[in-house]
Amino acid sequence: MTVKPPVYHPPFNVLRVSHVELGVTDLSASRAFYVDCLGLLVADEAKDTLYLRGIEERNHHSIVLRETGKPLCYALGYKVASEQDLDQAAPWFEAKGLPAEFRNVPFQGRTLFARDVRGMPLEFYAKMEQRPSALQKYGLHRGARIQRIDHLNCFTDDVQSSYEFYNDLGFRLTEYTETEDKPPQFWAVWMHRKGNVHDIAFTNGKGPRLHHVGVWTASAIDILNVCDVMATTGYLANMERGPGRHGISNAFFLYVRDPDGHRVEMFTSDYLTVDHDHEPIRWTLRDPQRQTLWGHPAPKSWFEEGSVFEGCDVRPPVLEAQPIVAR
Repeated sequence: MTVKPPVYHPPFNVLRVSHVELGVTDLSASRAFYVDCLGLLVADEAKDTLYLRGIEERNHHSIVLRETGKPLCYALGYKVASEQDLDQAAPWFEAKGLPAEFRNVPFQGRTLFARDVRGMPLEFYAKMEQRPSALQKYGLHRGARIQRIDHLNCFTDDVQSSYEFYNDLGFRLTEYTETEDKPPQFWAVWMHRKGNVHDIAFTNGKGPRLHHVGVWTASAIDILNVCDVMATTGYLANMERGPGRHGISNAFFLYVRDPDGHRVEMFTSDYLTVDHDHEPIRWTLRDPQRQTLWGHPAPKSWFEEGSVFEGCDVRPPVLEAQPIVAR
């Protein structure tokens, strides 16, 4: 295991995680879940596509749902600082022998589609169409009153490899889990660009696969409110884990599954990480407070189930290590 120094001058400037594009099997069922239950806003819709955003967001979308007949993940999206950064990104991927091509994407314009070192599909763009914030339009707030997208978490078959790739892109390590081996090995990492605990996290497992998309709520009360909503509107079985408080990140959380099994985390109350000398926090894999500060372990499904990426083979992990699992 190697913790590398942060890269303060990366090859191109990624600002933050921006969006995720998911394939679903029934768009009307997905709309009922994401809009009517969780409370996301519809920015645009077409016959087979739904563009969603949080109430605070001015970007056109942060979650794209496409009725493709398959529950896949088609892209993880990042916003970069300028068109020049896109121009710098393309040759960087090509120099590493990784596929990269420009596409014209609705509401995003010129977008670089690429794949990372493990094969995950990525989108980079500089400017997205805008919509007025609904932050103070309180009559539109429903469900968890989701404010914005916060992060993505992925299974990877090689945590060290994924960590090094994103570290080279300027993503900074905030917390990590290591095994009790001698020497220890990375089991999971949390990395950021925007100044809180993470924009992207990687967990050891069969991968690459999307573990979850994390969305931000203003308070723990919003998460408790959506628990009541889900429990009384036919979605009781969709609540997979929580509510609770993570040891890692300190965040109050709830994990839910959409009608196709895609996992969403509602998330709030982590902490600021903008200082250049912020030291990453170390956890051991068998620490009972790592998963939840209250010591409650996660269910088996949380460690084994995830969304497959389009065009990407799933491989067994190079590391065999057993976390604490709920019985």
